[in-house]
Amino acid sequence: MSSNGSPGSGARAGAREWAGLAVLALPTLLLSLDVSVLFLALPHLSADLGASPTQSLWIMDIYGFMIAGFLVTMGTIGDRIGRRRLLLIGAAAFGIASVLAAYSGSAETLIVTRAVLGIAGATLMPSALALISNMFVDLRQRGFAIAVFVSCFMGGAALGPMFGGLLLERFWWGSVFLLGVPVMVLLLVTAPLLLPEHRDPGAGRVDLVSVLLSLLALLPVIYGLKDLAAEGASTTAVLSVAAGVAFGTAFVRRQRRLTYPLLDLRLFGNRAFSVVLGILLLGMVLQGGIYLLASQYLQLVEGNSPQTSGLLLVSPALALVAGSLLAPIFARRLGSGVVIAAGLAVSVVGFGLLTQVEPATGPLVLIIGTTVGFFGAAPIGALGIDLIVGVAPPAKSGSASAVAETSGELGIALGVATLGSVGTAVYSARFAATVPPAVPADEAGAAGGSLADAVGVAEDLPADLAADLTAAARSAFAEGLNLAGGIGAVLSLGLAVLAVTMLRHPRPGAENAGRTGEHGEVAPMVEQD
Repeated sequence: MSSNGSPGSGARAGAREWAGLAVLALPTLLLSLDVSVLFLALPHLSADLGASPTQSLWIMDIYGFMIAGFLVTMGTIGDRIGRRRLLLIGAAAFGIASVLAAYSGSAETLIVTRAVLGIAGATLMPSALALISNMFVDLRQRGFAIAVFVSCFMGGAALGPMFGGLLLERFWWGSVFLLGVPVMVLLLVTAPLLLPEHRDPGAGRVDLVSVLLSLLALLPVIYGLKDLAAEGASTTAVLSVAAGVAFGTAFVRRQRRLTYPLLDLRLFGNRAFSVVLGILLLGMVLQGGIYLLASQYLQLVEGNSPQTSGLLLVSPALALVAGSLLAPIFARRLGSGVVIAAGLAVSVVGFGLLTQVEPATGPLVLIIGTTVGFFGAAPIGALGIDLIVGVAPPAKSGSASAVAETSGELGIALGVATLGSVGTAVYSARFAATVPPAVPADEAGAAGGSLADAVGVAEDLPADLAADLTAAARSAFAEGLNLAGGIGAVLSLGLAVLAVTMLRHPRPGAENAGRTGEHGEVAPMVEQD
């Protein structure tokens, strides 16, 4: 491995490394913010560009699809050609694509530039996290540095709608894309001065067939899960997921045969790596699904604007940041597994509160429950990613980082699909049982699809009947949220038991735990009994 200016094994990071962390934190915040910043801008740009509903959907989704699809590939490429080099290439591409997206003259152009933004974003995330693991080899410092990284990522996604609303009040829709330009220019200028270079000189060439198989495995699964959330168990959604699973099986088989695999499957042979990855996946399921339902509830049940809803959701976003930063401090004394389990126990309380939300209570119970639930779930990301990166060999830290981030992307998509589908199913069933008898059958059937449909139907009904219909629809949606909160509480409790029984904190001074042995094998993590 080449290493210019990195601290030696066990060395504590100095001012240069902390300044480098600040440089890496800004694009991380921007990348996650770019996922959600279009929530408010989409109606404006769709009208300006004449985008069809299908094109509008692709404008929103293609960015996340490309990030998820290319994370593993880019993580491995960074291990081979150098993480700083890949970071700089990605930053330049992201800045250029941001300008092209801001001044797109057609929906097709914007879809293409959003795809390029996603591919460029996939180069930045695993490179940044791998560099952090190389710069901060002291366990305590690395834990805090990764917590800062995770809090920026989580906070950015939650704060996206708020920033989007502020920009749209003063500028045109393209301004939301131009946010990335100064950040990437700053990264290009400072990265060569503050960030070390790391690569694996013994790595072989990138297997293009594996790259193709990884894309064919991940992209259909992500697409199918999103389609499942929007349309239910459609043929397209089921076939997409099935195709992704089939290609994923072929990908795994090929990796086992290659001398230089795109993804080293030996990483999964470590218990800590696999268990934390599973907890991270399911934790993101809860965060993605609960965030979706909470944002819909604030807009459709409480009648808030998207911007007001975004402001109300600042509290859960700050809870994620605070929980991520506090987790490493407590983990030093109690151990990562105990802190993750304790946080999940707090989430049980928070998500349990969501079972008590109803239209008559207003948004307070929802905000408190979501804030407490997200605060408790925050250690999953901060400590989980630290454990995953810590157990991986230094030469494979980019690949391990990419696996962790891919797990998070899949978890969010799965949460939107599963908990979103649960909410929709409960809404439809409950609304059918409580719809006012005076509502004509056709209108009742149309209103039973979603709360947004019910609000649209109510606009064409007499005032009294419209009020009764919307009241029934809002109550039905609240019951769907109640069930999702109950599922979140039960799942959090199960994950807490798994964490406290299966995860153990590395002993102090075990800086080399999980590093490569003399012949490149993955060394086991040091554990306490």
